[in-house]
Amino acid sequence: MNRGIAGEVRILGLLLLVCAVFGAVNGYPFITMVLGLLGYLGWTLWNISHLSRWLSNNSRQLPPDLHGIWGEIADSIVQSQRQHRRERAMLQTVIKRGQETTRAIRDGIILLNSDAEIEWFNSAATQLVGLRNQDQGQSLFNFVRHPRFVQYMNKSDFSEPLDLPSPQNDAMRLQYQLTRFGLGDCLVVVRDVTRLYKLEQMRKDFVANVSHELRTPLTVLRGYVETLGMSEELPPKWQKPLQQMEQQSVRMSALIQDLIELSQLETNENLSTHRPVDIKLLLQTVQSDALALSADSKHQVKLKCPDGIQLLGSEKELQSAFSNLVFNAVKYSPAGTDITITVRNHPLGLLVAVKDKGPGIDSIHLPRLTERFYRVNSSRNSSTGGTGLGLAIVKHVMLRHSGRLNIKSRLGKGSTFTCIFPIRKILPATQSTTQSTTTEP
Repeated sequence: MNRGIAGEVRILGLLLLVCAVFGAVNGYPFITMVLGLLGYLGWTLWNISHLSRWLSNNSRQLPPDLHGIWGEIADSIVQSQRQHRRERAMLQTVIKRGQETTRAIRDGIILLNSDAEIEWFNSAATQLVGLRNQDQGQSLFNFVRHPRFVQYMNKSDFSEPLDLPSPQNDAMRLQYQLTRFGLGDCLVVVRDVTRLYKLEQMRKDFVANVSHELRTPLTVLRGYVETLGMSEELPPKWQKPLQQMEQQSVRMSALIQDLIELSQLETNENLSTHRPVDIKLLLQTVQSDALALSADSKHQVKLKCPDGIQLLGSEKELQSAFSNLVFNAVKYSPAGTDITITVRNHPLGLLVAVKDKGPGIDSIHLPRLTERFYRVNSSRNSSTGGTGLGLAIVKHVMLRHSGRLNIKSRLGKGSTFTCIFPIRKILPATQSTTQSTTTEP
């Protein structure tokens, strides 16, 4: 293009030179110069008109026979059109290939704009959610109307998927996984997890039924062992075996009770029992129970909690969660050490932290601590009488209260377990004083 401009400048300069010489010969230099420029302008307009007609009619035809810079412009347009057609063909191939791939996927894929309106979906979404071609442009909430889905869409954290009954068939269970991209657009992946859901329900029912069935015969065995242990005619050689049998039966009873409680948390989705709970009164009860559990170990259990804080939730479940955390701190902390329960408001919500000065936990174990029966040390639970279900119970209680459990620990430095409740669960204070108070035994 630069060469075309330079050539055009040379042509114009040569024309002006010829006009100047010819004007000097005929004695009319000005008129000759003007006529020369008018001729050059007419030639330029002729080229422009041909180029314009070619672009307006059909630019796929060969360009007109133009000269100078206008010929180079026409050649550049032809090259750009060819490049555009190649890129367009490649893009169409990629789109076609992508559509064929998404049709082969068994999971439903739905593209939403920033207003949650459907822009595109594959054939699997038609089968799972019941979408049709004419549904493009409509809000996805018109088809998935479950309140939990609306709450899930309004969240900013989609690290965990959402399981809900199918909007077409209550017997089918669907899993929704959302991913944000672009300027508020959203990719929704819908997966049929009915089989996994049924297997999980079978597991929960099995654990619940077995736990209930074992509780009665174990109670009978404990009764007989305790009766035999109190007999004055018991031979001395049977005293130690009976004591061990009683200890193991107590441990089994605690395990069964934890299994029953965990099963109830997993299967009972009714949150209508949530009521205002006075956190300080609840934690004072937990504090007293922890001191009784400590007994001769003489742990210093301290409570730092503002007055009047009320949390919307289940008092029984919250007490179970806090008790598990505090009792674990008592079991695993050296005798005479401090255990601190701290409650404070935070931009994230309400924080209830239990801090101990125990041996601490290696960071590699932290992600798995809330798994059922997971043990940092294979001998740890047997020596302390733990069931391995305490933190799993805490995790489920927090999930049922829309909260989460945060664990920080360092070897030799102790551990801190923090329950984080969302702001919407905190009720206005019922007392005017909000100063933090400390109660000690």
